[in-house]
Amino acid sequence: MSVPVDSLPPIRWPDRPRSSYDVVIVGGGGHGLSTAYYLATRHQLTNVAVLEADYIVSGNTGRNTTIIRANYGLPEAIRFYQHSLEMYRDLEQEIGAAILHQTRGIVWTAHTETAMRTERARCLVNTACGARTVMISPAELKDVVPQIDLAGGGRYPVLGASHHLDGATARHDRVAWGYAAGASQRGVDILQHTPVTGLVHAGDRVAGVQTPGGPIAAGVVLSAVGGRVTALAAHAGVRLPIRTHPLHAFVTNNYAQELGSIVASTELVCYVSQTERGQMLIGAEFDAQPSYSRQSSFSALRAYAYKMTKLLPFLRELRILRSWAGICDISTDFSPIMGETGVDGFLVTTGWGTWGFKAIPAGGEAMAELIATGRAPALIEPFRLDRFARDHLVADHGSAGTR
Repeated sequence: MSVPVDSLPPIRWPDRPRSSYDVVIVGGGGHGLSTAYYLATRHQLTNVAVLEADYIVSGNTGRNTTIIRANYGLPEAIRFYQHSLEMYRDLEQEIGAAILHQTRGIVWTAHTETAMRTERARCLVNTACGARTVMISPAELKDVVPQIDLAGGGRYPVLGASHHLDGATARHDRVAWGYAAGASQRGVDILQHTPVTGLVHAGDRVAGVQTPGGPIAAGVVLSAVGGRVTALAAHAGVRLPIRTHPLHAFVTNNYAQELGSIVASTELVCYVSQTERGQMLIGAEFDAQPSYSRQSSFSALRAYAYKMTKLLPFLRELRILRSWAGICDISTDFSPIMGETGVDGFLVTTGWGTWGFKAIPAGGEAMAELIATGRAPALIEPFRLDRFARDHLVADHGSAGTR
């Protein structure tokens, strides 16, 4: 049974924070809110605060392109994202909020023999790890996406594609607001416009946070910050292998026909999907230049608009309505960082780059389990911060953008 589209439980807004909490989560985006929700529902820990410097979902969760997938290149990543993909299927019933989830499939086109080999390898490792991905011929691709030009405008001919059958989309803001409502109704305090300016120390451990309104004590502080995470971690004496890059996207006016699947290119590193409103949502890989800017650029829009119109010629008839950029925290091995930092009382969930939205359920569930039990679930064990010191990198460039 589906949840009514207008169903969104109310959020309880406290007037001010308490002087202390068992857990303080810094960052009111998807990962911070889902961690708070699962602490309350899975572990009955409700003496929890989520502190957001702006308003909730004002950051990357509210700026992403809503794609949910598990077709990564390494077993560790595939298993994690497959679990998150499966959690998304039941999320409306779990949180009691309509998130407009749709299983649509993702086709990743290949334009050279090298890319075809890459996609065949992706299919094999995906299948071995439980993610349904198959190779399809150009003729089969045309059946899935009738609008595609297999000649690629004479410049990007399509030799084949991988088809990730369970790829999906959901409304980003509704996911986060649903988690926020579920957490707040169970006693979690969600405080907007409450920036964290520093950390409180008790000897060698982190014992709380500093805010403009004064210190707040905490048994555990979790950084779920998107952007400027290195500055917060520095207050704990933790150096993170993170650089922040912009990620550009835009939407067009409505397209009357249905584009059922999400269409992406492994080599052109751009993708397009249709929103529930009928608009075409087009995005690309993150910008190579590190920056905290949320302003889109004409050069970025031109670059991936040009490439996508070669594959889907109908896009030339549409107009760009709105463009934006999010800021993506990219780790040096392109995989997320979850768990302990080596500083008692201070945990992180970061390095989500362009793939954080799809990880919200599994990431929040795992971090809640770690906080509540003191043990990292096996699913996130490979993503510990100390992997860099141990030289056990999870180097998956497939996590970054559309690669």
